[in-house]
Amino acid sequence: MFAALRLIELGIKPIIIERGKDVRDRRRDLAAINKQHLINPDSNYCFGEGGAGTYSDGKLYTRSDKRGNIRHILEIFVAHGADPQILIEAHPHIGTNKLPKIIETMRQSILDAGGEVHFNTRMADLCLKNGKVLGIIAQTGDIIAGDAVLLATGHSARDVFALLHQRQIAIEAKPFALGVRIEHPQALIDQMQYKCSPQKGRGDYLPPAAYTWVEKVGGRGVYSFCMCPGGIIAPCATDTQEIVTNGWSPSRRNNPFANSGIVTEIRLEDLNTLPRHHFYAPSSCETVPIKPADLANHPLRALFFQAAVERQAWLVGGQRQTAPAQRLPDFLHHKRSISLPECSYQPGVVSALLTDVLPPFVAQHLHGGLAAFCRRASHYYTDEAILVGVESRTSSPVRIPRQPDTLQHPQVGGLYPCGEGAGYAGGIVSAAIDGALRRSYCGYVMKP
Repeated sequence: MFAALRLIELGIKPIIIERGKDVRDRRRDLAAINKQHLINPDSNYCFGEGGAGTYSDGKLYTRSDKRGNIRHILEIFVAHGADPQILIEAHPHIGTNKLPKIIETMRQSILDAGGEVHFNTRMADLCLKNGKVLGIIAQTGDIIAGDAVLLATGHSARDVFALLHQRQIAIEAKPFALGVRIEHPQALIDQMQYKCSPQKGRGDYLPPAAYTWVEKVGGRGVYSFCMCPGGIIAPCATDTQEIVTNGWSPSRRNNPFANSGIVTEIRLEDLNTLPRHHFYAPSSCETVPIKPADLANHPLRALFFQAAVERQAWLVGGQRQTAPAQRLPDFLHHKRSISLPECSYQPGVVSALLTDVLPPFVAQHLHGGLAAFCRRASHYYTDEAILVGVESRTSSPVRIPRQPDTLQHPQVGGLYPCGEGAGYAGGIVSAAIDGALRRSYCGYVMKP
């Protein structure tokens, strides 16, 4: 969407192709996930108007200050309805309750300027001729022509990665991170961070406390990710046979729980010696069969590993969207939880050994990291803390290469890989900056 706004500034007509539904209709599919455990592969927490960002936490903090103008991105949000406070806050945050309306307003700006937005339109193929892209082919067979294609599909569009591989358009495996969501009562996190008493709490003037953990375990990073004070754990699967969790919080961050991803690095060399059962091709990648002899160099091997963990969570969770879970002390002592505390994850949780879900080396690193966290902060170690599996979509497990000068794919002229799905961003602001990079639109003019 930020790319479309930048194109309009340059006098170029953008056509946005969105596989999912608009914000309003998308809500029904989110409700179906939470209440009926039904996954619409084209409309969910990841797919639909505004992508994963629309129903995310709305965190706007980024370290990408050398890649583009962060202030300009924040000003665009404010111009479309965000609180002006985000312009001065150290860690700006919009809130999941406010983002959808902002995204609707951005869409209207694009339409008012002559752009187009096509919902429920999934890219089935690229139109290619003589090494150049001429547009896309929709799932209906319709051709949508253009002088260039900016491919900003998000990191969960596995069918796009499979399509590029099938078309012999270069992609490559990329390291990512994997782990679980951990949830505490917000009051405990407040006591841990503010040193306040349980009786008085944080008071009326301090915001719900957040935290950031980083630890080295066996030379491997274990860290907190996307910490959500006063938030909920959300079901973010994009296929029917997987469990994926993430977190978000409203603008006031006034829910009773705090959650965060606790993840560890997954390096490509970790995958080289794993047996075949640690890799799984989801239905969106059925055109790319797994051949064990090819796995060591396969560009989708990290994706297949990610998908296998998500499927195992689905199996252990009862083949529904109920997520496998374990109390924190029980995980550290290798015990199945007899009961589970209250949890914000709406589809529900089921007691399980997370070592039955996570590969052994991942569980080992998480165990070491969490034990170190608990030694540093006694409030963190509590029977009220619950681990929910799995947090697996921290970043894309695939990178779509692009030339550093033109930002085009090295094989295909006019194809611009962009954002998290291409492996060049990690969050709302960095993705917005990547979409708005000025040099990516030089050298061609859109025909009337």
